[in-house]
Amino acid sequence: MNRLLSGVAVTTVAMMFGLTYSLSAALIALDLAARDLSEAVIGANAAMHALGVLTTAMFLPRVVMRLGVRPMVLGALALAALVLLGMPALPYLWLWFPLRFLLGVAAEVLFVLSETWINSLSAEETRARAMAAYTAAMSVGFAAGPFILSVVGRGGMAPWLIGAGLAVAAMALIASPRVTAPVFDRPAHGGPLRYFRLAPLAMAATVLNAAIETAGLSFLALYAVRLGWAEADATALMTCMMVGAILLQLPIGWLGDKMDRMVLVRWLAVLAALGGLAWPLVLGWAWAAYALLFFWGGAFMGIYAVMLAVVGSRFQGGELVGIYAVMGLAWGGGALAGPLLAGAMMEGLPPHGLAFFAALACGSFALVAFRLRGRD
Repeated sequence: MNRLLSGVAVTTVAMMFGLTYSLSAALIALDLAARDLSEAVIGANAAMHALGVLTTAMFLPRVVMRLGVRPMVLGALALAALVLLGMPALPYLWLWFPLRFLLGVAAEVLFVLSETWINSLSAEETRARAMAAYTAAMSVGFAAGPFILSVVGRGGMAPWLIGAGLAVAAMALIASPRVTAPVFDRPAHGGPLRYFRLAPLAMAATVLNAAIETAGLSFLALYAVRLGWAEADATALMTCMMVGAILLQLPIGWLGDKMDRMVLVRWLAVLAALGGLAWPLVLGWAWAAYALLFFWGGAFMGIYAVMLAVVGSRFQGGELVGIYAVMGLAWGGGALAGPLLAGAMMEGLPPHGLAFFAALACGSFALVAFRLRGRD
């Protein structure tokens, strides 16, 4: 029972990572735009989140050895709640920049330690299924942020209070003495470059996941609207992709425990690349588009889930924390580059630039994965 409760607690932390990112990013951007601030100021504020992630990734492997996993997760959740409460309450917008930095710090801690924690709870024969459930929970969190905004709106304290309240509820779950936290007895050695060299394909999978997920959330509905879809139907298309990314992780995780995981990763990447190329062919038929996006969302998210299982089976202790910390840094880089590259391709290759971006990104990863066969 304790193991089950611990698994629920850790997947809740993964969900909170996704929620704090998606909710805060949308809220902050909309709030700053409503105050007539320029895109440059909004972008600079968003960059503070990435700076917080970068700074934390440098020190997290050593700090977690001293403080422990549970205290750091509780601290990160408390910090996220305080920032979400503080931003709308403070009258001076310049304070939003250090607060956004602190939100990046909290996000990196939640991202890295939840992945490390779920791996410590997983047996090798079920590791892929455990990581699939983890990534599904993260996707639920990413979807929850826009959903909260659609229900309560942007104005007032309500969305901020909901985000902070959910973080506090997660703290109560993590603090339970029945929840088992991992203890590491080996310190981490080396910097980010060492961890990049140890697990290059895992880093590439993280960049791919972040780039496509953020680009899809930013542009998929707009892409469909430009092809003649009604706005509500275009939004439903994006929802369908997210639902596929959530529901299909369990069968993909089952496959990851029954076959060679790297073979599965390579063929998921091939399927995702072919699926991206098929977008322009099916978007004229709603039923075909919904079906394709459902399965495509599951395939591209499955790449990341199975790679998490591969990393968890090969590394342990402080080394695993270090790799996951750098994967958090890679996630931030992908989240920054994805929308920029997708936007550029949508302008340069209309009307199907987003589809070509998705196909190119997945195809490039597939080529790298096949090229590294035997060395991954």
